[in-house]
Formats: sequence, C-alpha cells, structure tokens
Amino acid sequence: MSSGIDLLCERLTSYLAPEQIADVRRAYEYSAVAHTGQFRRNGDPYVTHPLAVADILCDMHMDHQSLMAAMLHDVIEDTGVSKDVLAQQFGDDVATLVDGVTKLTQAHFNTRAEAQAENFRKMILAMTQDVRVIVVKLADRLHNMRTLDVLTPEKRKRVARETLDIYAPIAMRLGMNDIRIEFEELGFHAIWPMRAERIQHAVLAARGNRKEVVLSLEAALSERLANEGVGARVIGREKHLYGIYQKMREKRRSFSEIMDVYGFRVIVDNVDACYRALGIVHNLYKPIPGKFKDYIAIPKTNGYQSLHTVLKGPRGVPIEVQIRSEAMDAMASNGIAAHWLYKSDGFTNTSQTRAREWMKSLLELQRNAGDSLEFIENVKIDLFPDEVYIFTPKGRIMTLPRGATPVDFAYAVHSDIGDTCVAARVDNRLAPLSLPLTTGQTVEVITAPGARPNPGWLDFVVTARARAKIRHYLKDQQEGESRDLGLRLLEKSLSGIGSRLDAVPEKRLRKVLHELGFAELGTLLESIGMGNQVPQIVARRLLPEDELPSVRKSFFKRGGDKGIAIRGTEGLVVSYARCCRPLPGDEIMGFLSAGRGVVIHRHKCRSIAAEARANPDKCLPLRWSDKVDREFQSELRVALANQRGLLATIAQEVTDSDANIEHINIEEKGSHHGVMQLGLLVKDRIHLAQIIKRIRVLPGVDKVTRVRA
Repeated sequence: MSSGIDLLCERLTSYLAPEQIADVRRAYEYSAVAHTGQFRRNGDPYVTHPLAVADILCDMHMDHQSLMAAMLHDVIEDTGVSKDVLAQQFGDDVATLVDGVTKLTQAHFNTRAEAQAENFRKMILAMTQDVRVIVVKLADRLHNMRTLDVLTPEKRKRVARETLDIYAPIAMRLGMNDIRIEFEELGFHAIWPMRAERIQHAVLAARGNRKEVVLSLEAALSERLANEGVGARVIGREKHLYGIYQKMREKRRSFSEIMDVYGFRVIVDNVDACYRALGIVHNLYKPIPGKFKDYIAIPKTNGYQSLHTVLKGPRGVPIEVQIRSEAMDAMASNGIAAHWLYKSDGFTNTSQTRAREWMKSLLELQRNAGDSLEFIENVKIDLFPDEVYIFTPKGRIMTLPRGATPVDFAYAVHSDIGDTCVAARVDNRLAPLSLPLTTGQTVEVITAPGARPNPGWLDFVVTARARAKIRHYLKDQQEGESRDLGLRLLEKSLSGIGSRLDAVPEKRLRKVLHELGFAELGTLLESIGMGNQVPQIVARRLLPEDELPSVRKSFFKRGGDKGIAIRGTEGLVVSYARCCRPLPGDEIMGFLSAGRGVVIHRHKCRSIAAEARANPDKCLPLRWSDKVDREFQSELRVALANQRGLLATIAQEVTDSDANIEHINIEEKGSHHGVMQLGLLVKDRIHLAQIIKRIRVLPGVDKVTRVRA
C-alpha cells in the first residue's frame, strides 16, 4: 500500500512544497490507521478509496489541504473520529473541509428522500463557505462511479441516477466539463447498459467512415489559419455517448443525423486571435445564419467562454466550430479547478467569479426554503440553465434560463422589484408577465408600491430564485392571514357558548395549548385558520364541559344566530368551491379543509351537504359582509342556435355589463343548436342576474341558466 502514497507524493513534487507533501502523507497514514480492518466491496483495504480521491485532486493541482481532506473524508462518518479531534491534528481548515463532505449519519429521517435532501443541503451550505468542499466531493463521487461494478444492480442505478441528477449538473455549473462528461458516461453505462453499448458500437463503426472527412476538414482549417498568420491548434471533437443519446431523445433525431455533423475546436493564443480566426473560417466555409453564438462577450453562467459557429462545408457537410484561447480552453475543461491548475499571474478564472455568485444565490435559496426537500428542488431547477440573454433598459445583460418570464427577470434584478411588479414592457411593448423571453430582448419591469406577489406566478416562473421568493412571501402572508382567520373562528365559537378568548383563564389556556402540542396561542390560531384544528372543539376544551350551561350547548350546536362575515379579502386561507361557485347574495356555508383553511360553498350545494353529514364539526355557518369588493368566478350554460355573429353579440353584452369573460366552450347539439359554457368574473348575485337577463332576450338564445352543483 505504501507504493500508492509514494507515487502520489512523487507526483506532488511538481507543484507542492516538501512540508506540504509531508502533511499529505501524515493525513494518509492517519486515515490508514483509522480505517484499519475496513474493506471496500471489492476486497481492497478501505484506504485505497481516499488515496484514489486524492490522486484525482492531484490531477487538478489542488492545494495540500484539499488533498489532506480527501485522505480523511470518510474518517468522521466511518470511524467515529470527531471533527474536533481532526482539527487538533490537522487544523481547522482541513477539519471543516472533511465535515462539509461528511454525511449526517447521526440524524434520523422519516424517508430516504429527506435524508438525501438534508445531506445535500449540508454539503451545499459548506460549499458556500469553502468551494473546495464540492471539489473534494466531486472527486469522491468520481472514484465511486469508477468502481460501481462491485455494487448490486439496484444500488448501482440509484447512485448513477443521483450522479446524473445532481453531481453532473453541479460539475457543469462550476465549469468542470471533463468531470461532468465522465459522470455522464459512467452513469449512462450504469443505468442503460444495453443502450450505451449499442451507441458505442455504432460510434466505433461510424468512426472509420468519418476519419477521412475529419482529417481533410482539419487540414483545410489549419492550412487557412496558418496562411492568414493565426497560430492555432485544430482538434476534431469526439461526441460522447450520453450526449448523443440525449440529442436522439430530446431532439428526436436519428443516430446518423447527429453523426453527420462534424465538430472542431480551434484553440488560439488570445481573444483578438479568436475573432480573427472566426473571420477566417467564415471566409473559408459559409456560415449558417442564426447559428453564431458569442460566449466570449457574454459568458455562460459557469464562466465558459468561446465562439460557436456552424458552417456549410464541402458537399453541404455541417461543421460545428468552437474557437477559444488556451486560457478559455483550460477553464472549459476544469472550471473552478483551473484556479489551482493554472496559477500564472495573467490567468483570471471567470468560473471562480461565477461560482461565487451562484453560491451567494444558494444561500438566499436556503434562507427562503421551507425545508430540505424544497431546497433541493430549488437547486435542481437552478442547475439546468439552458440560457437566454436579456437586456435591461440601461443595457446591462442578465443571464436567465430558457423559458424565463418577466417575473423571473424582475426577481433577478432585485427581490423588491419582483415582489411589486405588475406589468412589463418587452422591446417597448406591453407584454404578459407569463411571456417566455428570448435572447436579445430588452425588458422593463413596471412596479406599483402596493403590489404583492401573485400565487398564480408559481405556474410559470422557472428560476429557483423567483420560485423561492414567491413561496417565502406567500408563506408569510398565509401565516398572518391564517392567524387572523383562526382568531375570528375561535372567537365566534366561544361567543356561541357565551364566552370570549380574553375571558379564558391563563392557566387553562396554557394547559390546552400543551395538550394540543402548541408552544403559543399564535400557532394554535394559525392551525385553526389553516383548517387543521376545529374551532368548536378548541372552544369546548378552553371551557370544560362542567362549565358549559346546557342552553349554551344547544345554542353552540346550532352554530349561533349569525355566521362569520366573509369580506372576500381574506386571501390565501379562504377559497371558493368550484363545484358551486358561491357569490355575494347566496346563502353560504364553510368547510374547514386541512391545510387549505375555509372552503366556501353555497348553502344547498350537494358537496357541503355530504360533508355536513360526515364531519358536522368542520362545517361553519357563514354570511357575506355588507362590504365585499372583489370579483368572483361564475359559470353560465347558454342553449343557443348556431347563428352567425351570436357569439360576438353575447360577448359584447357581457362586456357592456362590466363583467369579464374567463373562458368560452361551445358544444354542438346537432346541426342547428349548441350549448355554450360561459365562465365569468362578476361582483355578486345581482350582477350575474343582470347579465343573464341581457343574454336571455337576444335573438337565437333559447335558455340561460347558472351552473349549479
């Protein structure tokens, strides 16, 4: 075993000082002792794994502390050595790196998904403090992927799926393209071995046919660049198997269509030479319009820089060309690791800068996420940025994922702008907030001081930042609204038994809170407002049975003489049943639905009648407030003749009645008649009756009825 560490230390002499190499050897020896008696599944001593991880980091020229952490990364998890002991032996930095990579073995979780999410959250947060944590973790995962064969097929697929879902995208986000490609190739072989084998055979077969074309194109490009005085390396790009498979699935292309495109990389000395080389290759072969991308002027989110163009080669052969400098090529392959691999004074690692920006956004996601599962969901969204480039009115470039909307753009500019946006101008024209943006558009967000995020935005936003901010706001709003509603419901229930909340003795209140599992009154009220606690039952517990006069009990069962007044502005904790679509003016009842608060039904709705029989305590008498100022959904069923222009006439009558049409569906009933389902937004029952009256008298309308449950 000593030969392995000796070989590593010999390699380290190329870039580390002798005392640093000695520290790496000391960490290895400590790990070997700590893992004594432990073996890998293939029978090798366990210490071969940390040694292999350190070897991968050596390829990246990572610093000695990262290599020491690699040697020790399983010590806390597998041998019982604490972080404090490691800190005493090797210093705080190394101990913190090891702890960041270590799983939460002591914690207990209800599901495997929760445990996985919490471990991932811990690692991501450690990474935001020191980016070396994720580099060590990626090297650890890479060696595990290289040795997957010893695992059972089920575990092999689970580890490979996690790698493709999480670690490959992280490597891509950090610009570590070489590791990302190896993750994808190994994962592809583990999850779909037969597909990988078939594509591999097809690639090998095609390589012989392509060889002559590749060599001739490579020679033509090299010769033209040399003749124009541009020193360049021209390399034919090999397509990797998982990339071919993804294109075949996502773009629905055949294998031959993908292999018909020839890829080349042109590597030059500096940025000026990149643009000169671009002009030369465009002069040699005709560029295909719309296929040029300048990632030098506008780098990708992971710091990647290059010029991309597609050309029509000899006999119409498509040629994809990437043009970049040596430094850009180093960053394209190694990303943030290029910082350690190339430490020359002239080398500036854009990936490092972009990584820091991304990590800052991760901290914000963490603060706004409700739990680990929501956090990991947000990060997954954030890991797949197929990008568009949007301009602010002042010319600043914003990078957003494909499919991003003006709301995503608003949150990318600033949280306050996102929270208060009401409209947007895209290229100086008013546009819906749900409009997917495309590269090159200029977006101006229109805000209003009193505006607040809309729950409907969650249906179309695509950025993790926007989703997390909206959810965070709605959660806070829901908490406040549910407490307010909970207080109203509890006070109403208490008044029905001749009491009120401030008359309940403090000792009795504390006892009930303890019995129900609440630390304070506010959380109990919130639970009542959300429909998780029945206010009548809580009221009974606050006043013991022997203190309730019988007359009050019977009064309570009737729910009192008047229900709670519904104002229509209760927000997220009150919803209106779709089955009967209640309107102000209708008699109404409420049902306490767990997690949703109060669902309002019309009094004669069949659904609420069934709920009243099954859960009488959860049904509440309600009434409309005298002041209700909002619009409500309603639906009409219109039997009509198939008559030219009648639909437009009906729509005009609705508009003239100061109502809005939400949707129209028409079903033909024979050749001369049809039935229209007309969805409307109206103020109240009287407003709807006025609309029905106007439609009913139109020629060609046979019957108008309100859709009832």
